[in-house]
Amino acid sequence: MRQTYNRSHANRGAKLEMLVDMTHNQLRNAGIADIRKIPTPVQITSAKGKYVTGRLEKATWVDYSGVYQGRAIIFDAKETTIKNLPLANIAQHQYELLHSWHKQGAHAFLLVAFWLKEKNEPEVYMLPFRYLEQAWQTKAAGGRKSIPLAFFQEHCQRVTSGSGFVLNYLPALGVQ
Repeated sequence: MRQTYNRSHANRGAKLEMLVDMTHNQLRNAGIADIRKIPTPVQITSAKGKYVTGRLEKATWVDYSGVYQGRAIIFDAKETTIKNLPLANIAQHQYELLHSWHKQGAHAFLLVAFWLKEKNEPEVYMLPFRYLEQAWQTKAAGGRKSIPLAFFQEHCQRVTSGSGFVLNYLPALGVQ
């Protein structure tokens, strides 16, 4: 029997990742940065001729890592259709990896897209790790379990197209 998947769940994050991938191709082609998508590991269970079947292994990484001007960049892309980012959308291993790299001096952050019904395009923000860490600690202490859109609008830099890039997020890092 063939297993079916909920397409909306399987493709969550796909729209933002497409925009980020286009941006990274532009950055690589311009010789500005080299940032790559980290593929989810797959364990092959059988191979018959040209047909291969497998299962996704447990993810242990974030979506993207790379380098810009000699400094490491590591981040995950998150999307939501509601007016907050549920912290449940961030896996423990993702938080721990971002935390570790942040402590070592990397640019560690989340790119978060809010796809709201009343808007024609998403609002995309860069959430620096320090804000994620504060929210994570608040959640651990029994507090709020999400970050509201209003927080992003007040404290985070909005990421838009510019300078010829689909998502020009480098200025949000404090570098050009």
